[in-house]
This record gives sequence, structure tokens and C-alpha cells, in this order.
Amino acid sequence: MAPIGLKAVVGEKIMNDVIKKVKKKGEWKALIVDQLSMRMLSSCCKMTDIMTEGITIVEDIMKRREPLPSLEAIYLITPTEKSVHTLIGDFKDPHSAKYKAAHVFFTDSCPDPLFNELTKSRASKTIKTLTEINIAFLPYESQVYSLDNPDAFHSFYSPHKTQLKNPVMERLAEQLATLCATLKEYPAVRYRGEYKDNATLAQLVQDKLDAYKADDPTMGEGPDKARSQLIILDRAFDPVSPVLHELTFQAMGYDLLPIENDVYKYETSGIGDSREKEVLLHEDDDLWVSLRHKHIAEVSQEVTRQLKDFSASKRMNTAGEKTTMRDLSQMLKKMPQYQKELSKYSTHLQLAEDCMKHYQGTVDKLCRVEQDLAMGTDAEGEKIKDPMRAIVPILLDANVTTYDKIRIILLYIFLKNGITEENLNKLIQHAQIPPEDSEIITNMAHLGVPIVTDSTLRRGKKLDRKERVSEQTYQLSRWTPLVKDIMEDAIEDKLDTKHYPYISTRSSASFSTTAVSARYGHWHKNKTPGEYRTGPRVMVFIIGGASFSEMRCAYEVTQANGKWEAVIGATHMLTPTKFLSDLQHPDFRESTRVSFEDAEPTPE
Repeated sequence: MAPIGLKAVVGEKIMNDVIKKVKKKGEWKALIVDQLSMRMLSSCCKMTDIMTEGITIVEDIMKRREPLPSLEAIYLITPTEKSVHTLIGDFKDPHSAKYKAAHVFFTDSCPDPLFNELTKSRASKTIKTLTEINIAFLPYESQVYSLDNPDAFHSFYSPHKTQLKNPVMERLAEQLATLCATLKEYPAVRYRGEYKDNATLAQLVQDKLDAYKADDPTMGEGPDKARSQLIILDRAFDPVSPVLHELTFQAMGYDLLPIENDVYKYETSGIGDSREKEVLLHEDDDLWVSLRHKHIAEVSQEVTRQLKDFSASKRMNTAGEKTTMRDLSQMLKKMPQYQKELSKYSTHLQLAEDCMKHYQGTVDKLCRVEQDLAMGTDAEGEKIKDPMRAIVPILLDANVTTYDKIRIILLYIFLKNGITEENLNKLIQHAQIPPEDSEIITNMAHLGVPIVTDSTLRRGKKLDRKERVSEQTYQLSRWTPLVKDIMEDAIEDKLDTKHYPYISTRSSASFSTTAVSARYGHWHKNKTPGEYRTGPRVMVFIIGGASFSEMRCAYEVTQANGKWEAVIGATHMLTPTKFLSDLQHPDFRESTRVSFEDAEPTPE
């Protein structure tokens, strides 16, 4: 069966199309990578697997490297000027070439000027392989990808960076096209019509997809594949989700705890000594996969339950209902051979306890107010008459951090669809937000979200949201990210074409005719899920980052719709803090000083 999940697909492709392709028996090679390809590699390949395929060393092309003239080198690099020039430099002088020969694999298509430069250079004589593998994105999770371009946020939304916009969009479109090519999809491209640049990006993606399709006509073939869609959204489509306090395990942990690069650090208290432990949160840990989208209230129970099952299967008896860290360390002493499994449970117990520590005391108060502001209704479904009354105590509370106050103010503004300048200043004053932080609020307007509006203007109407009464929710997690509605509507063919138009070339008319063939149309009805990942996909791309709660939606939608798979991605991954600090970026300030990046003419 084909590998499931983005990581598996990309990992397999890199191993087969790059490393095994140039492998020779009894010959070691060096692997040279740059920033994007290094991150691609580390997200989906294990170092040991690479080593077994004859790679002896992996090096960063940007760093100083020792010449290894007896080895051939595989270059897995992005076709950027910097990387290509370094490659040329490695073989500039035939007497002191860094490697015996080069096998060059570009992540995506190399621009002609660079390609010509490479063919004219000395390096071209030593290049034995030159090809494109068409993967220029990071598989972040099995259904989540990132284009690893956090700077796109500023070049896209800052009014002072407009000259950078086109090259950035070009690059994002190229990366998105490689995503579709890797997944063998030729989707219909749609975009949120309210924001002008979405259409530009969507058109660029369509052009690049057409080029890929011309190279490989089988792309996007298969039963039901014609229904696949790629939906391009700008961050303003739902400004609420990235600022809310989420209470599902993964989103909450990343929001409240200092998890950097998916590494969670915590103190373990043994007898007499406390060590700091580092744990990588990733999908090889099946416990993490089963817990990450659960509500925090269920997590500790679930860990305890799974631990019970585990110890029962190993004939160990565990203590009562709730397991504590101490019980675990006792078990470890009795059963040292299960250290690996038991330490997994202790990590997640610790992570859950950590989340709860932060939650009790401050976050629980915030959540109540945030949910009301986001929904516009209280837990009973009554409309909120006076939201100001709810937020003032929080703004005056000295124990609430500035960022948390800003999150509340933003939610209030979104609820009101913009407020007057006078009101905004009052709120900022009440909350005692320093001026350098208050620009986060005003910069939000650059995303196209109404922030400061004239009191006389009637403000735009809020979107009607899907009724989700039947779904069992917690009082403090009533909000559903908008992206879930969009994915579900796209799957059910209910997504409004006025708001989310198709790129003209491929209208929905061409779908309906090929919808179901009498002979093959029902082939999937009696198969077990998992046998067919050949069904259609709905792919979402958000310019300016995706939050963890939105990532969760992709999995929920996939589980609810047997044959569809939802894949979500963005320029980068967002935690609320990251989102606010992105908005605080100096690029949003007008500067007379020319920065160095702008000094070079942008290649058009």
C-alpha cells in the first residue's frame, strides 16, 4: 500500500529519487544541503536510513566545508542564487575541487539565468546528475505542510514591502505546485475573492500546475481525483483562530509552554537530583498522535487509561484512578526494561500537568471571555449584550500579560467589526499597553481586517456560521475555526463560488459530468478506509500562517468524510505569540533607511 501522510510520501521520494538513485555499491558519498532541504530531510528521513544508503556525511552548503576530493557529493539544494553560486564555487578550480563529482538535485525548477550560469561554469564538467525532484515544502505532519517562509507574512501584508510581493508570490506558487505534484494532484484552484492578491497567487499556481501537468499527463488522474481542490486563503479570512486560547492538547501546549522547534523541555525530579529532559513531539510517537487533538480535560485520563492497559498487558499493577509522576518513577524502578514506553507516558503526563498549571489561575478566566467574544454569544447561546463589561476587568488586571490583553482587545474589535479610534485608545490606556505593543493592534488592519472604523459607517455584516449545536463541545471550546466550514463546504460542493471563485480555466462544470460513472462510480462504497487514499483531496493554503487549531480541523474533516483527505498548510506555523510578534515586525513601520535586502534590484 502507498505510504500514508505527507511525511511518508516525501521521505520515500527523497530516498528513492535522490539517495538510492545515485547509490553505488561500496562507494560512500557526501550529502550537501541548504536550509530548506535540510529541514525537509530532518522532518521526514532518519539519519540512520540515510547512512545505510551510503551517505557518510551531511553538510550545510552555506558553512565552510572540508574538501573531500575522494568522494562524490550529492547536492540537494534550492535553486537560489546563493546555493547555485556556492555549488559553482566548489568546483571553480579543477586542482582544488571540493569533491570528485557532483550529483545535483534541485528542490524545484531552476530559473534559466541560473541554469545557464551553471552550464557555463567549470562545475558543469564534474556534474554527473542534474535533475529536479519537485519538493519545495516541509511536511510538518501527516496532513500538514509548511512552505517554511515566515518572512512572506511581512512582504505580503506590509504596505512598505509591496515591491517584494511579486517575487514572493512567484516562489510560493512554485512551492505549492511542487506540493500538488508530490501528491499527484491536479486540483481545481480556488481562492478567497475578498482579498485581491489571492487571485494573483491562485493564477500563478494554476500556470505552474499546467506546466507540471504538461510534463506528466498522469498527474491528477484516478477515480474521483477530478474533484480535488486547492483553496488559497489570506490570513484575514479568520483572524480569530490564531489569537484564541485553545484547550486542545497540542494547540494549548504550543501556546502556553516554551516549545521550540517541537522540542518540549521539562525538569524531571528523581530522588535528590532534577535533570532537564528534552523530548521531541512528533508523529512516530503514537501516544502523541492519539492525544494531540483531544481536549485537555481528557488528556490526563487518557494517558492514565493507556498506561493501565499497558501495565496490565505486562502484568504490572498500577495505582488507583489517577497516575502521578511518582507512581511512574516507582514502576520504572520495578520494570527498567520498559523504560522507553514508560518515559513516553511520563512525558505526556508532565506536558498535561504543565498545561493545567498555566491554565488554572489565569487562562481559565481568559477563555470564558474569549469564547464569548469569538462566538458573539454566551454558553447558553444568548447574544452578548455588553461585551465591554466582560473585558474591562481583564484589561485592568495586573496579572494578565500584555500579549493576553492584546488578544482580548483584538477579539473585541473583531466582534464589533472595528471600533472608533477614540474607543481603541481608551482600551489601550485601560490595559496600560506600551506603545510599541499597541502597534500590533493597528497593524492588524494591514491584513484587511477592520480595526479602526468611523462610527458613522455601517460595518460589514458578519458571516453566518454553520450551526454546530449537535456537536459535543466544552463550554470553553465552543469556537470552531472557519477553515473547518470551508473544507466541509468544499467537500459537499456547497462552497459559495461568489466568495471562493475558481480560476476561470477549470470551472466546476467539468466536474459534474465526470462525477459518477455507473460502472466504476461506486467502487469505494464497500472498501475499508485506508485501502483507498486515491480519493479526492481538499488542500488549503493560508498566506500568513496556520494555527494549531486549524491544523486539527484537517484531521477532523478527514475522519468525518470517509474518502476525502484534507491537507492544510501555510507559509509557516503560528502560535498566538508568533502571530502577534509577526504583527510587531519592524517591516510594518515606515522607515526611511533602506535595508540591505532592498538594495539589490529584485529580479522580475
